[in-house]
Amino acid sequence: MNPYILTTLLLGLGLGTTITFASSHWLLAWMGLEINTLAILPLMAQHHHPRAVEATTKYFLTQATAAAMLLFASTTNAWLTGQWNIQQMTHPLPITMIFLAIALKIGLAPTHSWLPEVLQGLDLTTGLILSTWQKLAPFALLLQIQPNNTTLLIILGLTSTLVGGWGGLNQTQLRKILAYSSIAHLGWMVLVLPFSPSLSLLTLITYFIMTFSTFLGFKLNKSTNINTLAISWTKTPALTSLTPLILLSLGGLPPLTGFMPKWLILQELTKQELAPTATLAALTALLSLYFYLRLSYAMALTMSPNNLTGTTPRRLTSSQSTLPLAIATTATITLLPLTPAMVALLKL
Repeated sequence: MNPYILTTLLLGLGLGTTITFASSHWLLAWMGLEINTLAILPLMAQHHHPRAVEATTKYFLTQATAAAMLLFASTTNAWLTGQWNIQQMTHPLPITMIFLAIALKIGLAPTHSWLPEVLQGLDLTTGLILSTWQKLAPFALLLQIQPNNTTLLIILGLTSTLVGGWGGLNQTQLRKILAYSSIAHLGWMVLVLPFSPSLSLLTLITYFIMTFSTFLGFKLNKSTNINTLAISWTKTPALTSLTPLILLSLGGLPPLTGFMPKWLILQELTKQELAPTATLAALTALLSLYFYLRLSYAMALTMSPNNLTGTTPRRLTSSQSTLPLAIATTATITLLPLTPAMVALLKL
């Protein structure tokens, strides 16, 4: 892609998210989301592969539906209450519609089925943008709305953690596994959102760090399915030893960073006298952990035939920059001891 066009599209992505961040009016927030969607579509279809074009079309139709639903809900709220302000959503009907529209936009279950299919059709770099940056603007709206019906969010959260764990069990494609991982993590964020928005934000930041290092690791290895993970030791032996730790951090195992948000969320749910909800969420996390363990097993405990051709990549130097991956991997593995500082910073 022409670097000028690429720069324009990336600036458009940034502009759309910034407009949504800065807006207190529903119409302006909707405009920001639309700019965001339109900016990423050419990035998704840039390789002109039929699978990428199909994924782009699916994404466009889904996002257009969600945006139309969001605009309809905000218009309904203005009609019923006379308010366009995001923080003054008071009527239960528009609030419910807004939550469902945002759930469709970010891929929360049960409106999740587009996400694995779309992510599977993209290259890992665009998939990373879709899994991280594109979640920011809708999540900013979620944080600003004051929910008067926590039951809906709890149901959405539990369904997402269950679907995210269950759906990833039978997958062999890494991008689909990461899509189901995204659904499960979003479920945890939405689960605690009505009780502690700052904790939900901390979970989002932690998820971004872990997903960033996972995508970059797979990109460096050029891995797209489980079979290619087994031969990654011939390309990058050091990264092959670290990637299982990144995956287990995504699964939420101590003493890795991914344990921090799950630990704090379960604590918060217990404080709110929602012990059964916390128990169900913890049990669904075991499903996610299983498919992360599968990937870790494929990388660390299986070895492909050690022939001369297979070991060649190990002796070749890669042109890709590894500094972002190194920083993200270090954060993914070692941030758990900073939990008290992060809790104090966000005043959880």
